[in-house]
Amino acid sequence: MLRPMPQVVAEAWVPVLPGTAFAVSQTTGELRLTWDPFIRHQHLIDAERPGKDVRTLTRARIGPTMISRYVSYRPPTSVGMTMEKGPWFFATFGGGWRFTPEERDGVEGTRAVWKYTWSARPAWLSPVADPIGRWLLGREIRARIAAFARACESPDVLGAV
Repeated sequence: MLRPMPQVVAEAWVPVLPGTAFAVSQTTGELRLTWDPFIRHQHLIDAERPGKDVRTLTRARIGPTMISRYVSYRPPTSVGMTMEKGPWFFATFGGGWRFTPEERDGVEGTRAVWKYTWSARPAWLSPVADPIGRWLLGREIRARIAAFARACESPDVLGAV
């Protein structure tokens, strides 16, 4: 029987339009380090700008390094990435953002949704690894989207994008 791939999802409403929210989510380098609590280093490998098929190297503050590739890049609505090389315990790993215009209390803004999907290695370890992954990655993605929401209100970040 095939097990469904585990996933974690986090969302936030931000008081900026989808194009700006998308731009903040795709920052790299020093600007990204000002707001993303997970990243110690990140850069595009084979391009100056993000885009479909562009690869990114990301080093976590604590933990693994991953090379991922954009499998979709659709400003200002969505972006998706998949792991090409990463920690041994992931057979697969992917992440994606979706941005939807949403007004709240008369303020135009964006509903941002961030999702990770993965499969563990070795597969037989999934019954134990998946709940641990949901807990760890869930905690991480919630912290990251909260930091993203703060970045979407930061004059320094908004001025840079």
